[in-house]
Amino acid sequence: MQEFDIIVIGGGSAGSAAAGRLSESGKYSVCLLEAGGTNDNFLIKTPGFMPFLPDASNYRFDTVPQKGLNNRIGYQPRGRGLGGSSAINAMIYIRGHKWDYDNWADTGCKGWRYKDVLPYFRRAEHNERIDDEFHGQGGPLNVMDQHYANPGSAAFVEAAAKLQLPATGDFNGSRQEGFGFYQVTQKGGERWSASRAYVEPAVAAGNLHVETGELVQRILFEDGRAAGVQVKRGTVSETMRARRAVILSAGAFNSPQILKLSGVGPAAELQALGIGVVLDRRQVGENLQDHIDYVSRFMTKSKDFLGSSLSGTLKMAGAVLEHRIRRTGAMTTPFAEAGGFWKSNAKAPAPDIQYHFVPAPLEDHGREQVSGHGFSCHACVLRPESRGTVRLASNNAGDAPLIDPNFLDDERDIAVLRAGIRQMHRIIDTPPIADYAGEDVNNTPLDDDDALDELIRARADTVYHPVGTCRMGGDKEAVVDHELRLKGVDGLYVADASIMPKIVSGNTNAPSIMIGERCADFVQAHLG
Repeated sequence: MQEFDIIVIGGGSAGSAAAGRLSESGKYSVCLLEAGGTNDNFLIKTPGFMPFLPDASNYRFDTVPQKGLNNRIGYQPRGRGLGGSSAINAMIYIRGHKWDYDNWADTGCKGWRYKDVLPYFRRAEHNERIDDEFHGQGGPLNVMDQHYANPGSAAFVEAAAKLQLPATGDFNGSRQEGFGFYQVTQKGGERWSASRAYVEPAVAAGNLHVETGELVQRILFEDGRAAGVQVKRGTVSETMRARRAVILSAGAFNSPQILKLSGVGPAAELQALGIGVVLDRRQVGENLQDHIDYVSRFMTKSKDFLGSSLSGTLKMAGAVLEHRIRRTGAMTTPFAEAGGFWKSNAKAPAPDIQYHFVPAPLEDHGREQVSGHGFSCHACVLRPESRGTVRLASNNAGDAPLIDPNFLDDERDIAVLRAGIRQMHRIIDTPPIADYAGEDVNNTPLDDDDALDELIRARADTVYHPVGTCRMGGDKEAVVDHELRLKGVDGLYVADASIMPKIVSGNTNAPSIMIGERCADFVQAHLG
């Protein structure tokens, strides 16, 4: 039986950060458990291969039928393997808005104001361009401007400026609102995942033990304390002991699943599946939030944009060769190259719509091949009111959970999205992006609320930011307290996007890494 001071479950963005930081001093023996593989291959490391990543690196979850989306089954990609979703995402570095964190504190999460989390964002970061009160240099997570940008992306940003929408070179500084190019988590032209930032250096230093291919079946408890985990490698199950702490960092879907399989969750749900109840916690698996997103696709004759054609294939082959030799050129693209944050309501405390401009024609999350060249633009609702759930499909850890984001259940969400789509089309209809004469393949009915709503319900889906299912709070129903300790048992922490009481106004990777950084400090303070 293997035994460690601390076991971290999940090698994703937060788990990598927590494990890496906890192992730095050499004071504790730390083991990081990951169900997937190492993700150490050139497909993962090459940004432009994002649409062609191996199935083994992606859980490829589905939702249950969504009543707000005409009972369609949605797609929920989640990273599998070291780095988690930071190994398969678009590498966009966004922290959310100052208001998000102040609101967490105002609603019971003591010590989570923006002023409290900013030092952790700065500590994690090495920003190649910016070193100021908002950004850090010298941290493990490399953040940089894009090496390459498609001319169509530049045209989108210029069109927004012509509409008097503010331009910004830093979405994570003093003001989020505006349009520009996203900074990315890359280094030297390659993807810089949380694993490359935190895990690989810790392993090289000999301070961190990593086990891949280990499916955690349940957390083990003794005398009201997390004492270890039961894992399965292939067909063999074994027990691993944790002398001092277990950190659960398996993400917004798998963290509540593992808690429930361990007997921590709504008693009735557990008993129905024959799982013994250790702790009746009704909020485990509740409060699921995700950014509902709509993509408009435009086809054009311009070969500036990525696409399926003989010339496009030859151009891509040259870009691949350039990247393999120099790590430069079009294969450094994050695809969502440009974008912005916009308020649909002047009274909103922060922007409520985010745009991602992609210089390629996307359909069904890029899973449907589109002939020809074109571009796409995403609009997503940043602070949705709809709430969903994660439930167990069975008592088998290898079975995917039942994911129900409950998209567009609250009518306020579709109203915000409607406004965001209309503003998107105003930008697309403005030169110089309008000069590309992009054909709107959906003939978006901008002047008819009912028809636009019908199109939204037929096409909208996730933009890959699920959170909230093990929420933090000061109330008795909250799953974890403000120092990420699971309420009701000792020695168990949760550290990932599942602890967010409300979703942040932006991409969730950087906030997840910040949560992992904070958890490491909490654990060290508690253990001494």
